[in-house]
Amino acid sequence: MQTRRGCFITLEGLDGAGKSTHVQWLVEQLQQRGLNVLATREPGGTALGEQLRQLVLTQPMNLSTETLLMFAGRCEHIATVIKPALEAGLWVVCDRFTDATYAYQGGGRELGSERIGILEQWVHADLQPDRTWLFDVPLEVARERLARTRELDRFEQEGAAFFERTRTAYHERAQRFPERLRIVDSTQAIASVRHSLEGQIDELVRQYASRGES
Repeated sequence: MQTRRGCFITLEGLDGAGKSTHVQWLVEQLQQRGLNVLATREPGGTALGEQLRQLVLTQPMNLSTETLLMFAGRCEHIATVIKPALEAGLWVVCDRFTDATYAYQGGGRELGSERIGILEQWVHADLQPDRTWLFDVPLEVARERLARTRELDRFEQEGAAFFERTRTAYHERAQRFPERLRIVDSTQAIASVRHSLEGQIDELVRQYASRGES
């Protein structure tokens, strides 16, 4: 019998929005519902991808170079990790994916969406997330949280205007793909965020199960 394709979930948001706080919790929630789950991240997810991550987060570079490196790592990630896991029936939870490129490079760095769209079609025309949760906070909240955590990387050191453009681009993605991309009010306490997500997780699991029955 052919294995059912797994479900592809991505988490997005500004640095400091709190999305990474919920990755392991989400994995555990899905596992408690009897699902096999793989957690991964971008940039990164593979040995090559982690090397590219280090370059992108620390080394100054041309915007086109930065964008191409993002998709180079993503191409390897999809081919060697994401697609094999989905085809084996696993649910994949990825901390950032192509929505982040539209937001950070397209919006924040003002590259626009046209060239990103061309790269997206080349690298993964046949693969999109089944569900994306966008963890959203006002810029001042995100910046305050970051200041309390760690040394900032090259993106996190950008100014307020950069992050306002990035947040705007994320919201434009949410308006364009409302069925896939759901906004989460991440100004709430962690427990409240997770309580609100539990119902959406159950909904997604039911939808996935019903597709298999049809």
